[in-house]
Amino acid sequence: MKDIIIIGGGGFAKEVIWLANDCNRKVRGVLDDNTETHGITIQGAEVLGNINTWLEYPDCEFIIAIGSPRTRSKVCSNMFKLGTPSFTTLIHPSVKYSNTVNFGEGVIVCAGTIITVDVALGNHNILNLNVTVGHECNFEAFVTVAPMAVISGNVTLSQCVEIGTGAVIRQGITIDQGAMLGMGGILTKNVPALMIFAGNPAKKLKELPEL
Repeated sequence: MKDIIIIGGGGFAKEVIWLANDCNRKVRGVLDDNTETHGITIQGAEVLGNINTWLEYPDCEFIIAIGSPRTRSKVCSNMFKLGTPSFTTLIHPSVKYSNTVNFGEGVIVCAGTIITVDVALGNHNILNLNVTVGHECNFEAFVTVAPMAVISGNVTLSQCVEIGTGAVIRQGITIDQGAMLGMGGILTKNVPALMIFAGNPAKKLKELPEL
């Protein structure tokens, strides 16, 4: 099995290094565009250089450990402008999921999460700690779900959607691309693209810029 290079050197990268260790994957190092981090060690992994130096590690697989969906999408796009990186998927051993769950490339699923049946997770999704996902959900690329979110069945999360910590989504809901449900939000209706909804019940808070 190939070594892993972690893309991004922030707090979530520290958690993903821990996750990789629990998955018995060796982390070769970290790439981050913040030059102040270069040469330091994060959770035992050295920051080797800028993200665009990924081409220097053709024998490794990559995982983008950046929580922001928009930033993660941009970083991924920039990597593909230089070549064709090989992305791995990290699923913590404690995660429970059926044989009808489809994982895209670059997906990160953290400890304690439960994914039931007929679920599709798009490329570079992040499901953080103790998330639950009900039947027949469809998540497009670059979705981020924060810890302890509860997502009922038949929910669609479009590209670059972000779900806050402890949020709850009713069955059958669709959240369009680039939108966000705030921390602790209780969502009972569909969310249009590029909107932040928050509260109980969740209501429109403000609009977001285009992706």
